Amino acid sequence: MTGLRVVLLVVHTGRPEALPLAERVVARLTGEGVSVLALAEEAGSGQLQGTTPVSAEQVCYQCPELIVVLGGDGTILRAAELARDTDVPVLGVNLGRVGFLAEAEPADIDSVADRILEQSYDVEERMTLGVEITLPDGSTRQEWAVNDISVEKADRALMLDLAVEVDGRPLSVWGCDGVVCATPTGSTAYNFSAGGPIVWPEVEALLLTPLSAHALFNRPLVTAPTSTLAIELLKGHATSHERCGILWADGRRSHDLPPGARIEVRRGDRPVRLARLRAAPFTDRLVAKFRLPVQGWRGPSSGGS
Repeated sequence: MTGLRVVLLVVHTGRPEALPLAERVVARLTGEGVSVLALAEEAGSGQLQGTTPVSAEQVCYQCPELIVVLGGDGTILRAAELARDTDVPVLGVNLGRVGFLAEAEPADIDSVADRILEQSYDVEERMTLGVEITLPDGSTRQEWAVNDISVEKADRALMLDLAVEVDGRPLSVWGCDGVVCATPTGSTAYNFSAGGPIVWPEVEALLLTPLSAHALFNRPLVTAPTSTLAIELLKGHATSHERCGILWADGRRSHDLPPGARIEVRRGDRPVRLARLRAAPFTDRLVAKFRLPVQGWRGPSSGGS
């Protein structure tokens, strides 16, 4: 392969194990002629020696072939924001507690570096969410998410009154703490904590899970990937000038929601691309990440009566 190879390194520098691991990756890659970029705020003060500092805005102009992440799922979601305009795959090394989006553990770091040098990985596309927020004055805002968007109450002392719609038809009105709309990738995140179903990543679907809804019908929903989910904030206890809710995208980006705001959630127009080092079944990942008990399982029958 000709030409200079470039990799972007995104590091959760607040974790004590991150910097020694980063040093090993940088030394291995640069020793083989690969240029390693790092975000300026992370490479400052000499923390990531051997890297070239860049701003978030400069990433797309540097044309990295891969974004390597040392951190938890939150750091991987931050890297996904950088990758969004470039379609660059993201490879995560888990330094968090669960790390569903990560592909490797710290003990694998030398193997990870070797696989990057060999370009020996597959790329998996995961669907995202596209979100349009319409405010009472008619103005709109656009948002997106890899895992989920949540509409939550701004005042813990009050409930949100929400009207929920699927594909242009009313479904129900809930007095609740909010709702979560998730992708299958995000089904193991906030959606799972809220009591929603775990959905295999290969399944294309949109999920909607109410948060503490005071209603007889308050079950999680799994809809078609072509569906449009809509949430309207009714006035309830708030006046037209108050912020009654807040929208969070992947728990990272927020928008204030006044009464009368409408949120429409659809399949995103651009997937996120995750680099995979091995073709492990999702069941095995689920068992490992949640430490599920499987003792006593004897496997499929080998045949015979």
